[in-house]
Amino acid sequence: MDQKERLIIEQAQKLYQRYGIKSVTMDDVASRLGISKKTLYEHFRDKEDLVRQILLREQDSRYGFISSVEHKNLNAIEELFELYKIIHTFLKEYNPAMEYDIHKYYPDLFMEIKYIRRKHFFESVHDNILKGKKEGFYRKELNAKIIAKLHVHSTESILTNDLFTQEELISFKILNEGFVYHIQGILSEKGRQFFKKFSERLNLSRISIV
Repeated sequence: MDQKERLIIEQAQKLYQRYGIKSVTMDDVASRLGISKKTLYEHFRDKEDLVRQILLREQDSRYGFISSVEHKNLNAIEELFELYKIIHTFLKEYNPAMEYDIHKYYPDLFMEIKYIRRKHFFESVHDNILKGKKEGFYRKELNAKIIAKLHVHSTESILTNDLFTQEELISFKILNEGFVYHIQGILSEKGRQFFKKFSERLNLSRISIV
């Protein structure tokens, strides 16, 4: 991807985030960039192609953040907390209106991005569980595949129903409760002992393990 295409994607994404995908035309994007629509079509086949490249770039960026955590010298519990902080950041950027437009007007693209997003999330959770079991912080009898799928499902459900307001989604409470809810079910006794010290070290007063 050349510099011109990156600039188009960045500016178009800002327009879509602010006004929604449906209401923003290719003319609007060209006008925002100060280029002709002909020039725009030299880089992107049509609007769906532009939307697709924006979403793929977004997923690549998010996967890069997750991968960077997994390559740090952290144990499974520390790594999981870092991953939850990244998820919390993603929730702050989540735009329900944009998601709705993609689902309604580009259903095939929606399923493609959903598959990529789910695959990355599942692999991160699954790998973290395996790592925690190996380190002795998570229970040895855990079925990593099932637990990872349950966790992915529960997280996706938060975004696909109206139980939570947008304010609740981006609040610390979601990070806190989600982290505790997940980790309480997978910690071994060794893991509980470490987590107590870990939470005290980071002064995580709003996170507790029974």
